Amino acid sequence: MDTTEYLTPGGVRVTRTVTQLDPDRQSLLFRNTLAAVESRRGGVLSSGMEYPGRYTRWHMAYVDPCMEFASQGRQLRARALNERGRVLLPVIVSALASVGPTVRTPDGAELTVPEASGLLTEEERTRRPTVFTALRAVTAALRGDDAYLGLYGAFGYDLAFQFEPIRMRHERPQDQRDLVLHLADELIVVDPERGTTARLSYDFTVDGLSTAGLPRTTEATPAPALAPVPASPVPGTYAAVVREAKERFRCGDLFEVVPGHVMYERCEAPAAFFDRLRKQNPAPYEFFFNLGDAEYLVGASPEMFVRVRGDRVETCPISGTIQRGAGPLEDAENIRTLLNSAKEESELTMCTDVDRNDKARVCVPGTVKVIGRRQIEMYSRLIHTVDHVEGRLRPGYDAFDAFLSHMWAVTVTGAPKTWAMQFIEEHEDTTRRWYGGAVGFVGFDGSLNTGLTIRTAQIRHGVAAVRAGATLLYDSDPEAEERETFLKARALLDALGDRHSTHPRPEPADGSGSGMRVLLVDHEDSFVHTLADYFRSAGAQVTTLRFGFPNELLDEMAPDLVALSPGPGRPKDFACADLLDAIYARQLPVFGVCLGLQAMVEHAGGMLDQLDPPVHGKPGRVRVTGGTLLADLAPQFTAARYHSLYAAVDQVHGFEVTAVLDDVVMAIEDPVRKRFAVQFHPESILTATAGAGHRIIDNVLRACRQAATAPPCQPQLGALLPGSSSLPGSTDVSRAEVASAGRLPA
Repeated sequence: MDTTEYLTPGGVRVTRTVTQLDPDRQSLLFRNTLAAVESRRGGVLSSGMEYPGRYTRWHMAYVDPCMEFASQGRQLRARALNERGRVLLPVIVSALASVGPTVRTPDGAELTVPEASGLLTEEERTRRPTVFTALRAVTAALRGDDAYLGLYGAFGYDLAFQFEPIRMRHERPQDQRDLVLHLADELIVVDPERGTTARLSYDFTVDGLSTAGLPRTTEATPAPALAPVPASPVPGTYAAVVREAKERFRCGDLFEVVPGHVMYERCEAPAAFFDRLRKQNPAPYEFFFNLGDAEYLVGASPEMFVRVRGDRVETCPISGTIQRGAGPLEDAENIRTLLNSAKEESELTMCTDVDRNDKARVCVPGTVKVIGRRQIEMYSRLIHTVDHVEGRLRPGYDAFDAFLSHMWAVTVTGAPKTWAMQFIEEHEDTTRRWYGGAVGFVGFDGSLNTGLTIRTAQIRHGVAAVRAGATLLYDSDPEAEERETFLKARALLDALGDRHSTHPRPEPADGSGSGMRVLLVDHEDSFVHTLADYFRSAGAQVTTLRFGFPNELLDEMAPDLVALSPGPGRPKDFACADLLDAIYARQLPVFGVCLGLQAMVEHAGGMLDQLDPPVHGKPGRVRVTGGTLLADLAPQFTAARYHSLYAAVDQVHGFEVTAVLDDVVMAIEDPVRKRFAVQFHPESILTATAGAGHRIIDNVLRACRQAATAPPCQPQLGALLPGSSSLPGSTDVSRAEVASAGRLPA
């Protein structure tokens, strides 16, 4: 246990006690605090993401704060939530009174911040009187070096209109609050990197009165009466707004704008919802606030709004979005698409230029810099491009100046910012409330760390409202932008709708090859075992033999399919024609890959030609022209090419050409005799998009399945090949082993 004391400028003696807790009980402690916040005012904040120089993992939670600050319009109310808060009230009231006439209430004080009088320059805009003027006075009175003592909570979208007024279209609901902040006097802080968990407890002494020994509890927030769930947006409505915005772009009223719309879902257990959300959708700003008055905020925001440490100001504007792929390979393709999109690049460029302008108002000239450009951040459903921008505050400016100057982020408003916010007011159906504002922490040490309130559910009376928008430009596609909004909301809506499971489980293999025996002929290839793995994944039993084995093995093994692997050189280097004679004589199904296709074309009387240049490890867009082998694939798909030789269409005899790339044959088949082949490599990562490689193997196995019901048996290769080795489900025998048995020349 460690105790420190200090005196604030407002005359408050602060005593901080740090108690190290058992890290092994961290999970239990976190769950208990989470459950408590569901029924009492408090908050849980965490970061589930690491990014060097930007984000680290951390967790923080508090319950039963001693003070609450809430505002509606220009009226700010400070309220003591327990006897501990009452000890602080004289200092709080004195700070508020320095801003304007303050009215004492039974449990606190109220202040209506006066309007600005006289002309103010744009450089002075962050100092015009707003509720932040009052907050600045409070934090100044409680100033200290402690890194955790401060105000935690949410800043609503309408706060911007004290800073930058617009014409209001919507009447504001009576229950809409623009700001709710808690003064937390006990916190749980978890540092996963250091493996520590600590309880930070604060006591205050004012004019001889101390909070020491006073209970830390507050009144419970009663379970709200459930309201009906409104209907979600009508498809096409958002696209119509996009079309109207494009007309505004055309005439120069706007450069970009970010309107949103709202989707709804029932939510009766906010704590469980938050727990699911942070597991399913880790983000740098994960938060769960019980704001009282039957209102909760639950979110997993990917975007930093403003962070201030010392005189350093940081932001990380996000613009540029594409959905996650089915796996890492599709992710890589989608990242390439995103980075190559001129439209997505323009979005982020405009956002960052506006962000730099916001900093230039309050930062030292020449210190505003882009320190990260179009960097990739990956989330559960989405991939974003992100810039990282920093600046240094000018002397005389503080964290509130930085916060106000950026209000609100161009990534949720648009540019020019004031005109974009006017468009949003005119075209969104309801007020934004918390959406597009910020959540986080204002430290009494002068620091500030806030995330943008996006990917957030605003929960009131058991109804979660999830608002999502898209960054619109002149070249926006209305339908695509509408789809993007639903995609952005999907992670939250799924977590709301999923009451039980948290993680999808992979589907088991469909068993297309179950009970089938596959003989895989290895042509000294470096991909043969991956190809074998694909067959085994489909349920087949695979035996791999190096080329040159005795033909009698075909009789003993009686495979359901013979697969001819890729390989270097030409088919004649591996006596492929002789093997095909033996296979065809026994009427065995066959599947050739790369060299295997070339061998089958030559065997049927076709000629091979040579590519100039060759293609090795290169993707190709294969066009399906018919047949059954590729029937359930897209009309065009990407596949891996590793070949110098090829067959032209006019050189294929006795087979149907079922896929091509320009004039290069990419697939052939004779389904009656169960003979199939592909020029590309189905086992490559380049053929993995949408599971194409596995689907091709499944199709081959289904097409070659024999009607025989005899149980599969492992061939007794030892009788022919002494020294052979086998594993369950496979046998690998090299040509050297065959030669050592005296069957073939070495």
